[in-house]
Amino acid sequence: MTETLSAAKYIVFFVTLLVGVPLGFTLSLKFPRVEKVIFFLMIFFTVKMEDINFVSRETFRLTSKGFEIGLVDIATFIIFLLVLNRKKRFPLQAPPGTYIYLTYLLFSGISIINAAVPLFSMFEVWKMLRMYMYFFVVFNYVNDFEQFHDFMKGCAAIIIYIFYEVMKQKYILGKFQASGPFPHQNSLVMYTIILGSIVFAFLMNKKDLKPLYFFIWLMIFAMSAVIVISALSRAGLVLFAIAVLIVLTVSFFAGITEKKVWIAVILLICSMAMMAKAWNSIQERFRTAPEESATTRVDLAIAALKMVKDEPLGIGLNNFGIKINPPWQYSSHIEMHDAEDEDEKNGLVETIYLMIAAECGWHTMVIYFLFIFYFYFLNLKNFFRYKGSDYQYFTIAMVGGLLAIYVESGLEWVLKQTNNYYQLMLMFALIAVMSKLGNRYSLAKISLPANLTLKQRLHTINGL
Repeated sequence: MTETLSAAKYIVFFVTLLVGVPLGFTLSLKFPRVEKVIFFLMIFFTVKMEDINFVSRETFRLTSKGFEIGLVDIATFIIFLLVLNRKKRFPLQAPPGTYIYLTYLLFSGISIINAAVPLFSMFEVWKMLRMYMYFFVVFNYVNDFEQFHDFMKGCAAIIIYIFYEVMKQKYILGKFQASGPFPHQNSLVMYTIILGSIVFAFLMNKKDLKPLYFFIWLMIFAMSAVIVISALSRAGLVLFAIAVLIVLTVSFFAGITEKKVWIAVILLICSMAMMAKAWNSIQERFRTAPEESATTRVDLAIAALKMVKDEPLGIGLNNFGIKINPPWQYSSHIEMHDAEDEDEKNGLVETIYLMIAAECGWHTMVIYFLFIFYFYFLNLKNFFRYKGSDYQYFTIAMVGGLLAIYVESGLEWVLKQTNNYYQLMLMFALIAVMSKLGNRYSLAKISLPANLTLKQRLHTINGL
């Protein structure tokens, strides 16, 4: 029965690839709405992962467990065909940050010479290539500010879907720490921090929202907050609050308005109400958090430092879960729960930064820092360039959202999770798109779309 289901899965995949891709491409050329749906699915399937795994190794503790390919990649390939079809109008470009990322990929690949199981390293290389393809396609596909409106609608739909899954788990299935459609609650929280930051920045800074739409977006932001609270991730709760406070502060820096003051007051009141409602669960989560958790984090960090000291080029990409266990001695200082259990295994180091250092060397970790902060500073540049424009909200969201997940990555390796990796590359691609569009408007000596109130916008239209 299992073999039959497995075979059926491969058949469905290849039918989708050979029939679905050409059909999706053809329909997108004829019907713009189909194209918008496929672009939405390209984002949605980073949440609701539907993958097929070639050469799967699901029983091992790895950051990549096979040569995965999923519906997100199918949607990406359809959009890529559209990008190729429009290359005369919009020539293909290597996105900003490409050379840093490829250098990161190169040095990650070099570490394979020390890998105990090179196949596992190739799993991660394959994932890194998929991520670059996604990044490349989004950057070359988005060529108009109108597409940011579609993106915002997609964000709203995704938050509603995640909220539904979380509520179902919490109140129907009785799950104490909800993870929604994600593999772990930390992955859920990190993904939601970015979405929540975008929606909150949109609320704070978009001047032409009608009262009804303002209320709808406020409810969607409230959903993102409830999602984070329901996950009961201690670091996630703190960093979501920090991201929101940064977005709030930067929004006031961009300009103080009566609307922003009222939103800040509403936020304070609603936050107190939600915290009061969830206080017992939050208190229980902090009270019952095992002390061994902190000890394990430290022990695994020490093991990671041993690895990079022993192998300056790293112990091998995606091989931490192998070399943390005997016969290697990197975990000799870690006390096992059952010394007689030969099958007991140690886990993965919690911080992505030490994981990269252990597997690929300090130099690769530095390159990774250069990569992620390159986009942080590019976004800051966009923030000043887009001052007073209709799209500055996105740059404000990234100031808070990215910083929060960078800090959380000091405690988690979540950014290597496929869902979150895709989202990170999506955000980087959109930051690069804003830089591209800013340059395009500047060269054409055209002003960026202004952030106007409904009254100002109507006055401008009537004036024309």
